[in-house]
Amino acid sequence: MAIPRHLAIIMDGNGRWAENHHLPRVSGHRRGVETVQSIVRSCRELGIGYLTLYAFSSENWGRPEEEVGALMGLLGQFLKSEMETMLARGIRLRVIGETRRLPAPIFHVLDEAVERTAGNREMVLTLALSYGARNELVRAARALAERVAAGVLAADSIDDETFASALDTAEIPDPDLLIRTSGEMRISNFLLWQLAYTELYFTETLWPDFDDDQLQLALKEYGRRQRRFGLTAAQIHGKDREVPH
Repeated sequence: MAIPRHLAIIMDGNGRWAENHHLPRVSGHRRGVETVQSIVRSCRELGIGYLTLYAFSSENWGRPEEEVGALMGLLGQFLKSEMETMLARGIRLRVIGETRRLPAPIFHVLDEAVERTAGNREMVLTLALSYGARNELVRAARALAERVAAGVLAADSIDDETFASALDTAEIPDPDLLIRTSGEMRISNFLLWQLAYTELYFTETLWPDFDDDQLQLALKEYGRRQRRFGLTAAQIHGKDREVPH
């Protein structure tokens, strides 16, 4: 079975799961956190080096205040409950997005978790929080423009590598596989730059029901794909070196 170096997941369907079970939406989010814990463990055991989870988008701030508050509370609980597990299993926590928009208590817990796990090397778990890819691209363009204006960067020297270095994900490789649950077939403003050559996998399964068996199905499908990166199949088969992303 092919194992992606970097797996990204859009975790969708918590609210619909709750509605299907005649429960309040927060119950779906709570069950979704349990799925996160399970999938993180599975990915670590499989040897996936990078796992990125779309946990809270910049658009999610527009949800009802009660639901946003519940989501922030669950995030804080997750970070506190999983700290020792991350340390024991060598999982480094990273975060992308406009985290300064998070409530101060949550921001501080998150900052502490990132700092305490910084030395871990077995897997990088990245949470996309208050994240929107268009916003990320705008912030990157603004940062590069400021460097050009300051005279420390020549405009004509900006290439793909330079631009990527200004993104939130500068320290991690682009995803090899993106999974989206719940049957929706779009990427919803997630990693627009980084997903250029990512394999996409969509499943009808709602996130709270996404388990190890579902993960295995996604990985098996990924293993059947041929990643050509714009080249021909003959070129890929004839190359001994890794094709650059």
